[in-house]
Amino acid sequence: MKIAIAGASGRMGRMLVEQVLAADDATLAGALDVAQAPAIGVDAGLFAGRTTGIKIESDLATGLAGAEYLIDFTRPEGTLKHLAYCAEHGIKVIIGTTGFDAAGKTAIAEAAKRTAIVFAPNMSVGVNVTMKLLELAAKSFSEGYDIEIVEAHHRHKIDAPSGTALKMGEVIADALGRKLDDVAVYAREGVTGERDPSSIGFATVRGGDIIGDHTVLFAGIGERIEISHKSSSRVSYALGSLRAARYLRDKQTGLYDMQDVLGLKK
Repeated sequence: MKIAIAGASGRMGRMLVEQVLAADDATLAGALDVAQAPAIGVDAGLFAGRTTGIKIESDLATGLAGAEYLIDFTRPEGTLKHLAYCAEHGIKVIIGTTGFDAAGKTAIAEAAKRTAIVFAPNMSVGVNVTMKLLELAAKSFSEGYDIEIVEAHHRHKIDAPSGTALKMGEVIADALGRKLDDVAVYAREGVTGERDPSSIGFATVRGGDIIGDHTVLFAGIGERIEISHKSSSRVSYALGSLRAARYLRDKQTGLYDMQDVLGLKK
């Protein structure tokens, strides 16, 4: 698989580059970053003491010239720009970027009519298995249990709640026959009154270098059930992204998520 990496000089980008170079069935075919990035023109493997022959580029045509796939964990505006180019040129895309608004999600769905896309707020295999556990738990705890989602990330994360936390909320709401927009509570302050039993609460923590922690709390009378996933390294996201790329090998168009990749859908 000939894979290009967006945001190649960032924390996640470097991890993706490292894992592509380590994979037996993949080669690094391109590296992208914003024009003002200090690493533009530098070999994409320099941070790891490797010479790959692939320089980090800001020009899409140059950076994606030899790519069959693009893995993108950047920001919505950048991802949508990359996606438009990839859809036009038949490059498959794995999107781990979060923070898209409704228009952005619509643009991704439209692009999937022209190329194959895996779009997921979290590429970790463990997180996506956790999503399935949450679906099963929510159906059993549909009455008499209050549901709260607590997430923690590093100080540099710019969106809140995290895309993973929101996806967890969507999975739970769907399992309960509700719409997350109707039941989500994102902030509490002052005299809030008693908790609405149908609501799904969110709490956000930002600090230090926390990679990503998520806990869903089902609080009943006399018992409390917690389902948690904690990331200690970004490598799980990179390995999941490669698994997503392999899933797209025989796909020309279509929009998929990690539940498709892992065969967890009914």
